[in-house]
Amino acid sequence: MTKTIERQTVSKVGWKLLPIIILMYFLSYLDRVNVSFAALTMNKDLAFTATIYGWGAGLFFVGYFLGEVPSNLALERFGARIWLARIMISWGALSAAMALVSGPISFYAVRFLLGLAEAGLFPGVILYLTYWFPARARSRMIALFLAAAPLSTLVGAPLSGYVLGLDGAAGLRGWQWMFILEGLPTVLVGIYILFVLPDRPERVGWLAREERDWLTSELAAEKKLRAEARIHGVGQALGNLRVLGYCLWYLLVVTGLYGIGFWMPQVVRALGYSVSQVGWLVALPSIATAVLMIPWSVHSDRTGERLWHAILPALLAVAGLLLAAQASSPILVMVGFTLASIGVFSAIPPFWALPVSNLSGSAAAAGIAIIGAVGNLGGYFGPLALGMIKDATGGFSIGLMLLAGSVALSCPLVWMMERAQARRAVLAQPGVGST
Repeated sequence: MTKTIERQTVSKVGWKLLPIIILMYFLSYLDRVNVSFAALTMNKDLAFTATIYGWGAGLFFVGYFLGEVPSNLALERFGARIWLARIMISWGALSAAMALVSGPISFYAVRFLLGLAEAGLFPGVILYLTYWFPARARSRMIALFLAAAPLSTLVGAPLSGYVLGLDGAAGLRGWQWMFILEGLPTVLVGIYILFVLPDRPERVGWLAREERDWLTSELAAEKKLRAEARIHGVGQALGNLRVLGYCLWYLLVVTGLYGIGFWMPQVVRALGYSVSQVGWLVALPSIATAVLMIPWSVHSDRTGERLWHAILPALLAVAGLLLAAQASSPILVMVGFTLASIGVFSAIPPFWALPVSNLSGSAAAAGIAIIGAVGNLGGYFGPLALGMIKDATGGFSIGLMLLAGSVALSCPLVWMMERAQARRAVLAQPGVGST
């Protein structure tokens, strides 16, 4: 009977909340990386070098870093509905304001403010999922949420290629139209969720009483277990070596993720394809990623295994980046990018199941935000490093190998962290290690 209630409750909550959450992240990822498509024509129009573009693309994540923890704590205080709506409305308006950029300074300023406005969305949703789903269902829910990123590329890449073709309409450049047409819908969705997104299970009428009782008791039991045995204070989260290790892991992987995201269109364009062809080709890795990352996370939930479900996809991403860096055939370059995209996106959901299971109370808001904030600085270092290397060498190969090295370092790091934690857990058992 309990299994039946669990299954129908998780399914009902998923169908109610995930479409909204997926749409939010879809627009988020589209609005943060559409600059990579704008750069196909914007860089020439505004005389941006690869380094200037890399600086501007990455400055988004500096603002994101500074606003992440305060934003996530505000979400816990004011509620998900109000705070996530605020995030979306402000970042949508700033994304549209990218159409006003006229030089490096305005480019840097708007990108920084865009990151500051969006700060808190990703960790906020991760935290929000802990309010609605028990731990054994969380990895696949995170995967479904994250699937919005490759889906946004799948839809946004061809769309951006088409909109860039509106060059000259109403006196605007194609890249200006792209920012406007992709930013304003975010404002409208933000206004929509202000009225429809529920904060907690206790406050909804679409769950039957037995479903609501089961869910609230299950989540309360998990919270009590974490509070008794694990990290549960903001100070503990800030000073805990394991949390810092999670930050470093995420930083290394995100460096690869956004290095790919912000530069893939220009790498593909350098192979000799037109702007519209680039839009369709960049969408191809997203199809494979969206199809494969979800069953991988479902398998992680079913087995309860997280470590190797994070390591193996990361190794696949390393192989893909090295292939893209060394291949001379356009087909092999695209195969490499496809493997890299599948790898980095598939590694992240099982990874996030690790810190979520070890943080409680105020640390669940602060700790998750800290990991997201520090990790997302990889979105600053990756694009900037590739831009500087491109200007210095005239090519992308060395930069792509650097990204591969970053992702590769994450594998032994998370392995050593989890092995050390397992040893501590064994030694903490009564009668073990005592004399």
